[in-house]
Amino acid sequence: MTNDAERVVVVTGGSRGIGRAIGVRMADANTTIYFNYSTKNSTDAEETARLVEDAGATVRGALVNIALREEVQGFFSQIVKECGRVDVLVNNAGIARDGLLVRMKEEDWDRVLGINLKGAFCCIQAVAKTMMKQRFGRIINIASVVGVMGNAGQANYVASKAGMIGLTKTAARELAPRGITVNAVAPGFIDTSMTADLAEKVKEAMLAQVPLGRMGQPQDVAEVVAFLASEKASYITGQVIHVNGGMYM
Repeated sequence: MTNDAERVVVVTGGSRGIGRAIGVRMADANTTIYFNYSTKNSTDAEETARLVEDAGATVRGALVNIALREEVQGFFSQIVKECGRVDVLVNNAGIARDGLLVRMKEEDWDRVLGINLKGAFCCIQAVAKTMMKQRFGRIINIASVVGVMGNAGQANYVASKAGMIGLTKTAARELAPRGITVNAVAPGFIDTSMTADLAEKVKEAMLAQVPLGRMGQPQDVAEVVAFLASEKASYITGQVIHVNGGMYM
């Protein structure tokens, strides 16, 4: 990228939590930020749009199911039509449908893998040709500490995040010759709506595994994403950056 004045950033699952924090952190007067959400009439999406605008960026939110390739292709085609480029893709969208492996419903497996892993694949595939023509791009995948540690009761979620790490490394090798970097950020125990729903005993048990003794904040993840999207990280690709307070070393 030769000029920050036309920077276009896409954040999937950007209406709340880590995705919202990333959008706000990367917002400035030289940036257009697109994000997708999955719930009609989303007040979360409206709030995110307001916050990103307040931070100075142009913002566009869209209802897109990223597990559906045709919707993803349409989303990115519209972005390229409007802006002519995509500089940064952050694959953040993710869901959890927890349960023990032996009792897990097939639809819960399919739904989590569809959004978390297939969704990331569809987005990378949709944006890759544009970035290759530009000979520039930054792709950042939001994985998870459990993708390297494993976690009981989350076979589907863990598999999706471990798969995302493998996808990151392969995409990094394939796209590097065109000036595109691909990295993953693996958050640990972060204070979001997903973790807010956990039972207090579960939260206490997880905090006991964190040497820093506290939950992370979405902004902690957003800062690392912003760095990886910047020129300062131009020689970093195929890496997994852990943001977990020491939970995994």
